[in-house]
Amino acid sequence: MSPQMELVAITLDCPDPMALAEFYRQATGYEPHPKSDGEFAGLNREDGLFMGFQRVEDYRPPSWPGQTVPQQLHICFRVAESLDAAEARLRELGAGKPEHQPLGDRARVLTDPAGHPFCIVIR
Repeated sequence: MSPQMELVAITLDCPDPMALAEFYRQATGYEPHPKSDGEFAGLNREDGLFMGFQRVEDYRPPSWPGQTVPQQLHICFRVAESLDAAEARLRELGAGKPEHQPLGDRARVLTDPAGHPFCIVIR
């Protein structure tokens, strides 16, 4: 029998933990972790999932879809609204949109302000 595991945390490297936490707070509505500071920031989801952001000196953003600097992690989020509406809101918050969009109308690939790629998909 294989071990049972539950995902409880995801942590992203970045140059500015507080700024990236604020981007994801506005995008997701997750609550700020009370012990966030300039070196590490976090968000809590109601079900206990923790999303962390840690400062890395000389941070280099992923070069998706190229692999000069590999992405190493790709997060997907379901959105309740249309992809167009969700994309517009996220871009207002500072998300980027790579030219390469491999999933057609099923999903959108965006990048957070630190360059990490993530997808949005319809519920």
